[in-house]
Amino acid sequence: SVMLVSARPDGHSRLNTRAKAKARNRCEGWCVAMRIRGMTIILEPFGRRTFLAVSLAVTAAPVLASAPTPMTVYRDAGCGCCLKWAAMAGKAGFAVRVVDHPDMQALKRRIGIPEPLWSCHTAVVEGRAVEGHVPFTAIRKMLAMGTKAPQGIAVAGMPVGSPGMEVADGRREPFDVMAFDQKGASWRFA
Repeated sequence: SVMLVSARPDGHSRLNTRAKAKARNRCEGWCVAMRIRGMTIILEPFGRRTFLAVSLAVTAAPVLASAPTPMTVYRDAGCGCCLKWAAMAGKAGFAVRVVDHPDMQALKRRIGIPEPLWSCHTAVVEGRAVEGHVPFTAIRKMLAMGTKAPQGIAVAGMPVGSPGMEVADGRREPFDVMAFDQKGASWRFA
């Protein structure tokens, strides 16, 4: 994380006195001191436009990093639990687009989801498949793996108690989140 500590030409800052003296002696124009992971960095004098660009980058970084991750959810038009899961995905920080698809089996085959893992809806997030009522923590874990992530993850069937399949009495059927690759191999993910 980056924190802007000082950006005044007169050397006033929240730095320690030794760092203030260095900043005051070195900054005839605009200068900036940044604290990055406990280390203070003083950048050489530069113009107002460069200062504004650096300030914008430092303040915009957290906002850009927290932008919702796009997710497309494909479903059969008659399935209500898919909409419930999609709404939960939106609350979990995903930018969800729901698409009613007339031939879900063909879509699942095209995406490469192994048939034993099929469920009612299929989502695509950052090029990865998410089949069925997968918990959102598992999706985040998969996305954090980057290039080492599997082709996709799935919760087979429609287990009671999984996200979107909750019941009033709180019952939960056990379920596993499975990962799969392009060759159709699957293994326990989470």
